[in-house]
Amino acid sequence: MRARTWLTAILASALLATAGCTAEQLSNLASEARERARQAAELVVTALATDAAPDSATRETSRQTAAPAVRAFSTPSPTATPLPESAFAALDREDQALVNLYERANPAVVFITVNRGGFGGGTGSGFVIDPDGYIVTNNHVVEGADRIDVTFADGERMRAELVGRDPYSDLALLKVPRTGLPYLELADSDEVRVGQRVVAIGNPFGLAGTMTLGIVSAKGRTLSEGGSGGSFANPDIIQTDAAINPGNSGGPLLDLRGRVIGVNTAIRAAGQTALGQPVNSGIGFAVPSNTVRRVVKALREEGRVRYPFLGIQGAVRVNEVAETLGIPLKDGVMVLGVQRGGPVARAGMRGAQLDARGNIVVPGDVIIAFDGQPIRDYEQLISRLVANYKPGDRVTITVWRERRELDLQVTLGERPQPE
Repeated sequence: MRARTWLTAILASALLATAGCTAEQLSNLASEARERARQAAELVVTALATDAAPDSATRETSRQTAAPAVRAFSTPSPTATPLPESAFAALDREDQALVNLYERANPAVVFITVNRGGFGGGTGSGFVIDPDGYIVTNNHVVEGADRIDVTFADGERMRAELVGRDPYSDLALLKVPRTGLPYLELADSDEVRVGQRVVAIGNPFGLAGTMTLGIVSAKGRTLSEGGSGGSFANPDIIQTDAAINPGNSGGPLLDLRGRVIGVNTAIRAAGQTALGQPVNSGIGFAVPSNTVRRVVKALREEGRVRYPFLGIQGAVRVNEVAETLGIPLKDGVMVLGVQRGGPVARAGMRGAQLDARGNIVVPGDVIIAFDGQPIRDYEQLISRLVANYKPGDRVTITVWRERRELDLQVTLGERPQPE
């Protein structure tokens, strides 16, 4: 708009200037007019390029119309800010630690194949616990086997001898005719903490040398093992979410230093495969290394494990029945039944009286202490019994009966060996 105004003004002034001029003056005015016209033309071009902006309504419409074109050719959004090299260096160190652990531990992990004659065969895992050829695995891996073969990580295969097995802990000890073997060290499972990272190495579904990573999910679980002496709660079991599947049984559960904290023994199944194999639900169980140490020692020395025996047949944590029965206790184990002629029966312990529906009519003795140590629940009672005592030991069991405490002197028996 300003350029057109300037041009009109120049032409008007030129017309006014010609009135009453001589020929020479008219010639000079014509030259001056041409120069002004040239200057005006330059102003028009410049104004159209820079100053000829539309009004505000027109500008808004123009922006809205032009926006898609601008977006179509805009620079892509920046990617996420990369981690600093120091962070990658820390991750590389963690990866290398796991790689190194596998390279050190896997040569001591073996693939076990068993033949059960007309009952078929099976596979499992194990690990070398002594360089002189001793190998730990699960009892259920080798139970009933006519022949046991062991394959090492380097592919060497040899026949193994069964030294002994313990159904109650679900552990077995094998021996192969070879010395100088790489072996795994046992950690102190009492020092294991929930949340620490662990590694399982084994042969799930026959896939030899498989390593999985997880954490310790819980401690102090129990697994029941049957036997002629009745159900037995295998104490202090370690729970993990490291992937454990059929074929991992008998393999090691390791801390990040490569020490065995447990022997993988069972999973909580979430169903079955088409072949009838249990499907891992993310909950696995391992026999603690301190149990392994004790059982291996007994199997090497005697070929079997002798367990102390109380003769309690059924028990319930007292806080589950205290309110109903009017018992002023929070901790302790109520005895539901005792084996006739068993150790606690001979000491005078009483079980509960039940009706036809299994309801408690008369409370049984409540065990509140074992050799002076308070007892919280049955799992704790069994854990202390198995870890610290042997058949023939004499112990003091404190019970709560009819609103008073009694000390019973019990001579521990020996748990019958399963058939």
